[in-house]
Amino acid sequence: MREETDPPPQQPPPVEELMQELRSKATELLLREEWEESVHVYTQLINLCQHPDHLPKLRKSLCLALSNRAEARFRLRDFAEALKDCEEASRINETAHSKSLLCKGKILLALNRYSIALDCFKAALLDPHPNGGNLETLNAYVDRCKKLESQSKTGSFDLSDWVINGFPGKPPELAEYIGALQIKRSELSGRGLFATKNIDAGTLLFVTKAIAIERGILSSKDSDDNAQMVMWKDFVQKVVESATISPRIRHLISALSTGEEEEELEVPEIDIFRPETEEIGQSNEKVDMVRLMSTLDVNSLVEDSVSAKVLGKNSDYYGVGLWLLASFINHSCIPNARRLHVGDYLLVHASRDVKAGEEITFAYFDVLSPLDKREEMSRTWGFHCGCKRCKFEQLVCSRQEMEEIEMGLRRGTDVGGAISRLEEGMRRWMVRGKEKGYVRASFWDAYCEAYASDKSARRWGSRIPAADVAVDSVVEATGIDERVSKVLIQGSKRSGTSVMDMDKVLKLGRGLYGKVVKKHAMKRLLS
Repeated sequence: MREETDPPPQQPPPVEELMQELRSKATELLLREEWEESVHVYTQLINLCQHPDHLPKLRKSLCLALSNRAEARFRLRDFAEALKDCEEASRINETAHSKSLLCKGKILLALNRYSIALDCFKAALLDPHPNGGNLETLNAYVDRCKKLESQSKTGSFDLSDWVINGFPGKPPELAEYIGALQIKRSELSGRGLFATKNIDAGTLLFVTKAIAIERGILSSKDSDDNAQMVMWKDFVQKVVESATISPRIRHLISALSTGEEEEELEVPEIDIFRPETEEIGQSNEKVDMVRLMSTLDVNSLVEDSVSAKVLGKNSDYYGVGLWLLASFINHSCIPNARRLHVGDYLLVHASRDVKAGEEITFAYFDVLSPLDKREEMSRTWGFHCGCKRCKFEQLVCSRQEMEEIEMGLRRGTDVGGAISRLEEGMRRWMVRGKEKGYVRASFWDAYCEAYASDKSARRWGSRIPAADVAVDSVVEATGIDERVSKVLIQGSKRSGTSVMDMDKVLKLGRGLYGKVVKKHAMKRLLS
């Protein structure tokens, strides 16, 4: 009887056959945009190629595999690891390799490091054997980088065409930019952003890209706490993902306030927020979720209604995001800066003239409100506003007559009569200059209603100030607001717009939207 023997063990496929199999599988996954799986397979292929016995004859294959893995990691936004792959590919292939240089340029462009990205694209153009369709692509990237690099250095942005054409398609691509600013200790709260030179109204202060942002449309029936909490949860998850894969982002977020022990916080150099700053080295440090949640509670911003209007969104549009440099701007009831959201970018400009050394301030809430409402809103935000306006109004608004005027307006008294009484009271109380603008700003809803009615204006005549006089005083005291400019525009239309009137309207428009739109586009926005 014949003895049964075990079948001979199967021999592993030759290395060349295994490599070809991995190469084909990885390429297929890459084409199907299955990024995570393609990274896994390319890693297996790279490990085989890097074997000492294979490396000399597989340099080209290894370089290509590293470039493709870098592309997949780039799509996963794992920029640090993707850059490592590009640099390793360049080291192995000492002559220019357009594929790895193209990928490296795209990564640096995504990190807003325009100058270095431009160098990569230019170097890729020197490759004597560029990948077939890369030449046109590379030239397009070179043009993009040149434009963005210029914006980043000069702060010269122009959104006019996008506005005039009705905000078509995606928002225009913007560069990150930081103007004449520094971070210092603030008398208002903790640390603040300060001008280092005199700045004209409308001048762009900085442009910064969101670390993460979550947007949606909340209908009136959905705009409850539960719907917003779902959006907030998704927003937090995006921040965590960004901080997990980028040590630099994690480091910058750690520089923000958590709302506690403000005076103990280090004052960072503003240069660390410039995109061209060197990347922070690799770190395995985990994200501190407790600290992160406190940081987001204090520093996240909601996209305001003005931005929703400019972006062509409806009134139910809602967005929340984290923009690092904007987190250093404190509140004031006499703000000197405004913000505009364009895509994922936040543009901040001076809403009125700012002097060197002056702190840049936002309005965290509606500052065209009486003192008691502003105090209530500041308590909701967790701080007490001690700006010049609040200190002054704490003295004036304690007068019984002022309280009676407020009470009368709440009960529906004639707004013209209330304003007349308020103006007469300011004369008797010797309220002058900017202080008069403070008081008018606090009662601006009543002024708006009075100026909107020709009947009320005729009835009270000279006993209430002309619309342009009231507008000028409020703008000088508290800065510009849509409701203030609206009074002037409506008045100009009723009286027949003159060149002088329109020039004044456009000047107010620069305070509202900044100098990033020119005269013809400004008219469209204001209309």
